[in-house]
Amino acid sequence: MDLFTKTLFLCLALTLANGAPAPAQDAAVDGGDASLPDRCAGIEFDAITPDEKGNTFFFKGAHLWKGFAGPAVLSNESFKELDDIHHIGHVDAAFRMHNKDNLDDHDHIYFFLDDKVFSYYNHTLEDGYPKGIQDDFPGVPTHLDAAVECPQGECMTDSVLFFKGNDVHVYDISTKAVKTKQWSHLPVCTAAFRWLEHYYCFHGNNFTRFHPVSGEVNGTYPKDARNYFMRCPNFGHGAGHKVPKCSETKLDAITTDDAGKTYLFSGPNYMRLDTRRDGLHGFQITRTWKEVTQGVDAVFSYDNKIYLIKGDQIYIYKGAAHYTLIEGYPKTLKEELGIEGTVDAAFVCPNEHIVHIIQDGNRMRDVDLTATPRVINRDVPLPISPIDAALCGADGINLFKGSEYYNYESAMILAMGRIRAIPKPVTSAMIGCED
Repeated sequence: MDLFTKTLFLCLALTLANGAPAPAQDAAVDGGDASLPDRCAGIEFDAITPDEKGNTFFFKGAHLWKGFAGPAVLSNESFKELDDIHHIGHVDAAFRMHNKDNLDDHDHIYFFLDDKVFSYYNHTLEDGYPKGIQDDFPGVPTHLDAAVECPQGECMTDSVLFFKGNDVHVYDISTKAVKTKQWSHLPVCTAAFRWLEHYYCFHGNNFTRFHPVSGEVNGTYPKDARNYFMRCPNFGHGAGHKVPKCSETKLDAITTDDAGKTYLFSGPNYMRLDTRRDGLHGFQITRTWKEVTQGVDAVFSYDNKIYLIKGDQIYIYKGAAHYTLIEGYPKTLKEELGIEGTVDAAFVCPNEHIVHIIQDGNRMRDVDLTATPRVINRDVPLPISPIDAALCGADGINLFKGSEYYNYESAMILAMGRIRAIPKPVTSAMIGCED
């Protein structure tokens, strides 16, 4: 077995199902102290929320868990005023605010206890808190069951979903208006969690994924939370896999789409790199691009579409909240781009119309995506061979080869240059590997 297979990049080996995050692998398995609650035994959470740094907190009674692995600790070790001011029995609900129009609120964590609300930033209670819930969120009831942020684009406006029984109170952050819906088909949520644009209702030791506007549930639910949101013996996916060192990484492809989402591909999996505030986790490629079942050789983005290449086939997906394969695809590379053979890497620079195709180890062939028919209009040798993946962005072009990358200021310099750039090591800041 080669190094690539053994050290499948980062947590991409942590295969997910239906959009739930892979459990962290860098902390002790939950439990170990009989005096502490054990979420691996199957418990019902009181609240779940991320903080401004992307750390996720799971609350139960007077305890919390930080992240997807590790034992419980007392909540007042992290949020002491919850106990000092309001003698914590349990947190009713919690969420992280999304309000870029008001940076005084954005990324603050709000905790709800009975009829009071607490606002924290950097684990520090904000001046003037706690307040009555009505003072900060008029029209929202007390003694809530759950709450979760819902940014504009996923909801109609920047909103908060407050759950109480089967009622969902949709709070518009800007206007402070509240609309109440009844989602009787959804279980009563004791906690709610948004992760990578998906929404989860927790009930008992299970969860159900729902649409934040309609409450619609698609797929087979409920599912056991221990398989997806924590690391437990005999549960979950990817047990035993560890985050590889940066010196052992190898990419198949990397691209940034027009919405600013950066995707990294390795083997049958991918990871989004623009989601650091929610944590970095791996997914199967088929989760988002279900027709692409054998991994990818190269990927590039252009005109609100993403192009995935495998062998001599190219798949083109419309770029939206959820990618949709354009009718008639896949097609052959010859039909679509006027090229033959396999592809090592591909990239399109922002605001340009040329796709640069790297083939045969060290040949870069350019195709004008506005032309009909599409044909190769430049074929030049490269000073580096072979290339695994390529990305063009504000810092120029990065060509990835194993655990190193080469930076060039522009495609023109790359095409005209005959001297290899100085290789630089791939870092955790770039792709989240372990230094």
